[in-house]
Amino acid sequence: MLAIIKTGGKQYKVKAGDKIKIEKIEGEIGTKTEFGEVLLLADEDGKEVKIGAPFINGVKVEGKILKQDRGDKVIIFKYKAKKRYHKKQGHRQDFTEVEITKI
Repeated sequence: MLAIIKTGGKQYKVKAGDKIKIEKIEGEIGTKTEFGEVLLLADEDGKEVKIGAPFINGVKVEGKILKQDRGDKVIIFKYKAKKRYHKKQGHRQDFTEVEITKI
């Protein structure tokens, strides 16, 4: 089975056994989580497809939280020539790594 789920404002194409990095969700490592916003559900060969409007009722994707971590540092540097103005900022985005266990 193949599904497209929506979480954290983004859409992910998943199947059982996949490991995905998503926007941070609350939960301890090893706990189970459910994704109720399923946009599309299909079998492996694509012969049977269900499309939600916008979501499919009664379908959930289950996963297990593997890791809570932060991404690589991104440097933001603003600069104005000949004005002695510069500003340097850094940002590290939090993310959660989830293994999809069941669709």
